[in-house]
Amino acid sequence: MEIVDMESSPAPDFSEDFSSSVLSQFGDSNIEHHLRVCATIGAMSQELREKCLPLTPITYFGATCSSLDRLASSIDSSGSILDALLTILSLVVVRLPPAVLKSKHSYLSELLIKILGLKTVGVEGVVPGLKFVARLVIVSEKESWEDVAELYGVLIGYMTDDRFKIRRRSHLCLRDVLKYFQSAPSLSPLLAFASEAITNVFVRFLLLAGGSNENVSEVSGTARNVLRILDALKICLPYMSSKSTANILERFKSLLTLKQRVVTTPITDGLKALCLHPGSEISAETLLDLLCFLASSGSPEDSSADTMTPTIRLLDIGMKRVYSLNRQICVIKLPLVFNALKDFLTSGHEESLVAAVTTLKSLIHSCIDENMIKQGVEQITASANSVIRKSGPTLIEKICATIESLLDYQYEAVWDMSFQIVSTMFEKLGKNSVYFMEGTLKSLADMQKLPEGDFGFKKELHECVGTALGAMGPENFLSLLPLNLGVPDLSESNLWLFPILKQYIVGARLNFFTDSILPMATEMKRKSAMLKKEGKLQSARSVDGIVYSLWSLLPSFCNYPVDTAASFKSLEGALCTALQEEHELRGIICSSLQNLIHQNKRILEGKGNTIDSEISLAEQQAAALYTENIATSNLNTLKSSDLLRVLAGVYFKCSKDTAGILQTTIRELASILDKEVVSSFFKQSMKKLVKVSCLCVSDVLTIFITTSEDSLLKLNVTCYMHRVQLFDVAVSLLPGLGPKEIDILFEQMKHALKDADSLIQKKAYRVLSLILQYSNDFISRKLDEVLSLMVEVLPSCHFAAKRHRLDCLYFVIVHISKEGYEQRRRDITASFLTEIILALKETNKKTRNRAYDVLVQIGHACEDEEKCGKETLQQFFAMVAGGLAGETPHMISAAMTGLARLAYEFSDLVSAAYNVLPSTFLLLQRKNKEITKANLGLLKVLVAKSQAEALQGHLRGMVEGMLNWKDSSKNHFKAKVKQLLEMLVKKCGMDAVKQVMPDEHMKLLTNIRKLNERKEKKQTDKSSEDRSVVSRATTARMSRWNHTKIFSDFDDEDTRMSGGDFKNEKSVSGQQSKYSAGQQSRATLLRSKKARKVAKQLEEESFDQLDDEPLDMLDGQKMRTALRSSAPAKMKSDSDDEPSIDDEGRMIIHEEGKYSKSDRKHKREASSDGDGADGRSRAGSHVSGNTQKTQKRMKTSTESGWAYTGKEYASKKAGGDVKRKDKLEPYAYWPLDRKMVSRRPEHRASARSGMARVVKLTKKMEGKSVSHALSIKGAVLKRKKKGGK
Repeated sequence: MEIVDMESSPAPDFSEDFSSSVLSQFGDSNIEHHLRVCATIGAMSQELREKCLPLTPITYFGATCSSLDRLASSIDSSGSILDALLTILSLVVVRLPPAVLKSKHSYLSELLIKILGLKTVGVEGVVPGLKFVARLVIVSEKESWEDVAELYGVLIGYMTDDRFKIRRRSHLCLRDVLKYFQSAPSLSPLLAFASEAITNVFVRFLLLAGGSNENVSEVSGTARNVLRILDALKICLPYMSSKSTANILERFKSLLTLKQRVVTTPITDGLKALCLHPGSEISAETLLDLLCFLASSGSPEDSSADTMTPTIRLLDIGMKRVYSLNRQICVIKLPLVFNALKDFLTSGHEESLVAAVTTLKSLIHSCIDENMIKQGVEQITASANSVIRKSGPTLIEKICATIESLLDYQYEAVWDMSFQIVSTMFEKLGKNSVYFMEGTLKSLADMQKLPEGDFGFKKELHECVGTALGAMGPENFLSLLPLNLGVPDLSESNLWLFPILKQYIVGARLNFFTDSILPMATEMKRKSAMLKKEGKLQSARSVDGIVYSLWSLLPSFCNYPVDTAASFKSLEGALCTALQEEHELRGIICSSLQNLIHQNKRILEGKGNTIDSEISLAEQQAAALYTENIATSNLNTLKSSDLLRVLAGVYFKCSKDTAGILQTTIRELASILDKEVVSSFFKQSMKKLVKVSCLCVSDVLTIFITTSEDSLLKLNVTCYMHRVQLFDVAVSLLPGLGPKEIDILFEQMKHALKDADSLIQKKAYRVLSLILQYSNDFISRKLDEVLSLMVEVLPSCHFAAKRHRLDCLYFVIVHISKEGYEQRRRDITASFLTEIILALKETNKKTRNRAYDVLVQIGHACEDEEKCGKETLQQFFAMVAGGLAGETPHMISAAMTGLARLAYEFSDLVSAAYNVLPSTFLLLQRKNKEITKANLGLLKVLVAKSQAEALQGHLRGMVEGMLNWKDSSKNHFKAKVKQLLEMLVKKCGMDAVKQVMPDEHMKLLTNIRKLNERKEKKQTDKSSEDRSVVSRATTARMSRWNHTKIFSDFDDEDTRMSGGDFKNEKSVSGQQSKYSAGQQSRATLLRSKKARKVAKQLEEESFDQLDDEPLDMLDGQKMRTALRSSAPAKMKSDSDDEPSIDDEGRMIIHEEGKYSKSDRKHKREASSDGDGADGRSRAGSHVSGNTQKTQKRMKTSTESGWAYTGKEYASKKAGGDVKRKDKLEPYAYWPLDRKMVSRRPEHRASARSGMARVVKLTKKMEGKSVSHALSIKGAVLKRKKKGGK
């Protein structure tokens, strides 16, 4: 093998053997060409080693070129070897420095042209050969066209090759060369020649395809070549010269007239690539002409989705490119494009529909500018005074007319999409929508009147109307679409606008609310009073609802209003009057004032201009208008108002429903008022507080001798309530108080904390907690005094005030933790820690939860310390663990509960919690249920928070500790123990638990295994989606701390799981306990002490759920609790007759004496039947001694549903049934028997035989009523049962 001389070029140092990389790339392939490449590179490497040549890429390159040069001169050269050598050449050339290729440019050019000209070279050789040709053209950096024309001609020659791989590689190589020519300004002449070469080939084949002298086969071949060149232009057109691009675009227009998909698709793809490429040179006029031709010639009826969708997307990209090149010619053609896109909405193809909607919205945002809108407004304004308009519609008017036509019935199927386009147009026009979109808004209002069955886009319609409202503003909107509250029939008014107005009004004028909305409310209020005088109560209530709806628009008008400083004074009087006289409007007014204050404060704090993706565009624009100067002016206006005095006066007279929001509003107002104003008002309140406190004591002592006990109690309650209200007002002023005023308030708190009344004491602790929370200066100055006070008032602390006392303790401890005095923090924390731990066992749920929060927050405060945060947390955990040495079970269980909560919150404390397990297991020997329950809760937390590896080391001790106590307490907690074992099995595996399980409890493990197998079998029937949903819901619920779920010794889940647990074969107590919770009625359960405790807990859960957060419907336990707690009320409401209401809203009361005799008789029968049923249930539950059989019979009769016996069809004068007026044909339901779904075969057989007897008795019962037949059946069954006994 001859080696080409490469000594003239520097040889870089390559450490990697080129042959190894080639073999690793193709060695695992079974393709013949790849095997040939591996064989060739192996032979070449072997020969180079024999000649002692370095195995560098330059050496391989020289050897490959020598081999190719030799084979090119041979007549019988093998094509497969040529293909392999060309592949090796294309791989090694990328590893060579450009200088090597430049030095051998002439030699390599001749060699490549000679090799690629051989017919024996296959596809596997031509493709890498073309890659090498393109690289050689680019690397050579020749500036003369003659130097690269020959190689470039090789690439041009393969543009229309019949072999796809070669043709595709030729197109890619041409693109790379053109891209290189375009990137360098000095190579622009080469770009012109290269682009012209492609254009000449394209024009030549076009002329050949259009010639008439060729036969059919030649024409079809030439047309095929045209399509192949179009494929090349898809990727090459963006990089060609402007002259060639314009020439090709002219040819595109003639091709588009053919309306053939195989021609249109590559043209649209090429135009799309041309428009997207920022560096492409293109004529705006030529491109716009093509786009307009596509828009006007594309018909939805004659086009397919494959053709329409690329065309629509091209219109979007192309029009935006034309707009960037020449705005004037683009906007002139916009109405034409919008009309064309409108027609595509009726195509029926989903992809084309979505593309058309996206394109319309994009063009509205990009191509409709302020100049176009301004020109349209000026034209409309100028012609408003003239009767006849002299000029035609402007461009923006034409586009708006097109948008309005989208609401015609022709587009009924795509109205939801049309609403999106209309909303985009409203947002673009903004306030100017009133000039162009009046007809559109009225069309939207007409759609609201369509019946629900014929119109399914009400939600989308309201969103579109809301967008129009936000764009226009409420003044322009209501001028075009008024509420029409003055019509006699309110059903004809536009009441449906109220929710939309409330949601979408933003950036409005307060003056409009004062001048327009409030007069409407006054008129409606007058109309309501007149209707009440006429006795039309129902109509009056409807009008009152309208008054409330009008006032409910105030918070929306206070959402970034534009004239707060100028117009709030005129609104203030109406607000003060409404606050004093209309108690139902206080919440609306207070929320509006809070909104005004909060938004302006955010602007001054620098938080107002932050972009939030969740708020609407109208709100973003309104917020952007607010500056610091505007916000300051607005707050100054609010400061000068008399609202503080009015709000405080209203607060003393308000109910509990509005007290909270009034207090919050006073707090917000105090935060912006001058310190002198707040201080003066605060001192007045303090004087009243002192006076009321003294008056209460003196009046009680004076009147105690001469007044009855009821009057004394009433006077005492009134005084206390007034003191509480004064405390609330004083603490609401806290943001505006100085240190002196806070000290005065603290002095009053000292006396209130020692008050014997629970309400006063609770309020005092709450006020103190707020002071400690918001005043860092106070707690620094008065720390020692606060600590001594908290110790002093501890014995007299009422249980109702403990929650707020815990808040005070938390703020004190956190403040001490930040001071950095370690010993003092530890001493003070230890002094109050016992109180916090004992609060974990409080009966009140809110107090208990707050104790948990305080404990966790103290832990976080310890963890967040800069130095030794984890060590401080460990010390705090050890302090809590010290409660295990307590003397009472109450203290010990509380300490365990605290340890469990800390281990649940902090993963770093799990290992420390394992260290206290031996001590906790020793405490089980006390045989105390409270300690056992807390111990099991701690174990449950540890199992849930630990990994399987950590549990393995403590598995034996945990299992033995859970199972080693007396049977009396073990039976009480057997369900929880089983649940813990199931968790251990799930985490550690059945085998690991089996190894440490005592032999006497191995049956329990077998039961768990069987239950798990049964559960897995049931889960296989569920879909994977259902399982994933259940898993996600369970994970979400278990991530939150739940005291009841962890420490409760009685709940539905435990009861359900307790069947058969820890039960000996001879024991009957397991079966009895199985039914004691699930099968007894609620009344029977409440007779036991344990059940009363559970019922109290369930009610507490329910009420707290209603107060604090929505009901988690994914939580099965909470759902069952809610259903149980609401069951009595539901039965009561079902049993009572609903009152009758006439048309005017008056209740119709039927006097008992006016009922007919038959009605009274029917009522007595129903009552006696009900009493009899209850009596049977009660007898069953008492006489039988709660046996299993009695409970099953009672459950079958009460829980399986009521049986419709057909009693009302029974005839009094005959033996059969009769038809009743306005009722169905006589019918009855056979009561379902629970035994039909029993697992026991004998039960199912008994139920089937009962059903079979019904069929046999049909002949015997013919002519008798259904109710009579059912009663006979019941009597027969009773006799059989008695005989069996």
